[in-house]
Amino acid sequence: MKTRTLLIAAAILTTVGAPLGLLAATGELTGNGEAAAMSLSPPAQVDVATVLLKRVQRWDEFNGRISAVGSVEIRSRVSGYVTHVAYKEGDEVRRGDVLFTIDPRPYEAALNSATAQLQRARATALLAKSRDERARRLLPSSAVSQDEADARHAAYAQSEADVLNAEAAVELAELNLNFTQVRAPIDGRAGRAMLTVGNLAVADQSLLTSMVSQDPVYVDFDPDEQSYLRYSAELRRSPANMLAVRVALAGDEGFAHVGMVDFQDNQVDSATGSIRMRAKLRNPDRIFTPGLYARVKVSSGYESDAVLIDDKAVLTDQDRKYVYVLASDNTAQRRDVQPGRKSDGLRLIESGLMAGDKVIIGGLQRIYSSGTPVKPAEVPMLAAAN
Repeated sequence: MKTRTLLIAAAILTTVGAPLGLLAATGELTGNGEAAAMSLSPPAQVDVATVLLKRVQRWDEFNGRISAVGSVEIRSRVSGYVTHVAYKEGDEVRRGDVLFTIDPRPYEAALNSATAQLQRARATALLAKSRDERARRLLPSSAVSQDEADARHAAYAQSEADVLNAEAAVELAELNLNFTQVRAPIDGRAGRAMLTVGNLAVADQSLLTSMVSQDPVYVDFDPDEQSYLRYSAELRRSPANMLAVRVALAGDEGFAHVGMVDFQDNQVDSATGSIRMRAKLRNPDRIFTPGLYARVKVSSGYESDAVLIDDKAVLTDQDRKYVYVLASDNTAQRRDVQPGRKSDGLRLIESGLMAGDKVIIGGLQRIYSSGTPVKPAEVPMLAAAN
């Protein structure tokens, strides 16, 4: 009986132990499988290029604002009710185009009255002239007294003055009638109508609309004192006495727009240590709208050594820029960098790289983390950029 019990127990242990051993073996293989797979995978094939060291022209960058060369507030020069708005709000208009019409009927009547007064004054002057000439002919024969002749001459002179006064009244009435048609004083874009049909416009008070010119435009910026001194020296050396700037809007990648500085203020702001400067830009495509934020780049007047790489090598991690550099053990090592502007198709690196560094520019999709083994193939930096 005892022997039979021992045999049963041994059978149970054998049945249970075999699966447990199999499970243990399976777990050991699973735990080491990934490491083994990584150690067995071949190095990622990548293209590397040595950073390019080159002397480049340095530029200073400032914040600026676009402003209009001409900006006008359109007001009525006569009082009256608006009878017509002759332009489409926001459209460009030419100088002399009619924008608003003020009710002209009172001014037409005033012109007719002034014209009638002028005709009356001319008739009176004609009569006074005839009487004066008659008195002058009769005076030698004493047919009229000297007093009478002098009175007739004075009446004629007074009637001539009345004619001049009536002519001025007609001219003023014509001006007022012309002012009932409010015209654009400049070429530019008109804003929204502040007064619509049926509203009263008060002379020289009521704002009807506003206009800004479109081409060219200004960009205003405020360089610091040190930059201003360098620019002043550059202007003294420049034969044309003009300083060039490059301008980009908020969404632009590069500084494609070129302008010339045509104004600098007469004093430095002691509170901010800056001085106002202004450049003029062409705007044929109406890209620039007054009030837009702009970035202004001005030549600093000196050159320096700079590190340049292919723009494809620069990667983004949230708000950080980085590249992968080839280490001595043929692994890809992450390096945070501060990129600058472009120069001759390459990206200028302000900090993070030095001469002799080899940057990975191709096969970056095969690198998953810093320290990944790679198999480099070296190519020239300029050829890679092209």
